[in-house]
Amino acid sequence: MFQSKKDIVYIILAGLFITNAIVAELIGGKLIEIGPFIMSVGILPWPIVFITTDIINEHFGRDGVRKLSFITAGLIAYCILILFVASKIPAFQTPETVNDEQFYAVFGQGIFIMMASIIAFLVSQLIDVSVFWFLREKTGKKMIWLRSTGSTIISQLIDSFIVSGIAFWLTGKITTSQYINMSMTGYSFKLILAILLTPLIYLGHYLIEKYLHEPKSVSDGK
Repeated sequence: MFQSKKDIVYIILAGLFITNAIVAELIGGKLIEIGPFIMSVGILPWPIVFITTDIINEHFGRDGVRKLSFITAGLIAYCILILFVASKIPAFQTPETVNDEQFYAVFGQGIFIMMASIIAFLVSQLIDVSVFWFLREKTGKKMIWLRSTGSTIISQLIDSFIVSGIAFWLTGKITTSQYINMSMTGYSFKLILAILLTPLIYLGHYLIEKYLHEPKSVSDGK
């Protein structure tokens, strides 16, 4: 069983982190248009990843986020493998069931997006951790909003351009102008959500500290 309350907290946060990261990859192949803007619907679960990343950073240090990021990347790769194998197995054809073409239309294209996302995910997460702890060392335990938003501003700019570039632009699915539009739209959307959800980060810290009876967040980022 769990050795401490802190183990329970980490498992819950890790579950939220991994689940939302994988769901984002699975639904990322669908593009949506909001007015003149184009973006992947896979952006929707990412705010939860931002929140859990920042909370894990505060309470479990940079190693807590790094290890979880590599585990998540491995699980996304596992999903890619399972989807690839599943797509190669012939479907049982009836009017009521999903045929091979329908399955591939939903999940087959998602395989390439997920491969691009693994690269973007790891790069952005490692940058996020570095920026977060750089700001934390400068501000101490104050100004949670600054290191939370600051790390997101930099890491997600890189993430948005990498994943859109590899998954859509390099594969010829979108033009260069659409690529820039899509990347900036996705980045702006994630940034706005990260700012709007800042109160939830404070709430998360409060609830965890109350549950653990620890008034101070982790002080060592090693």
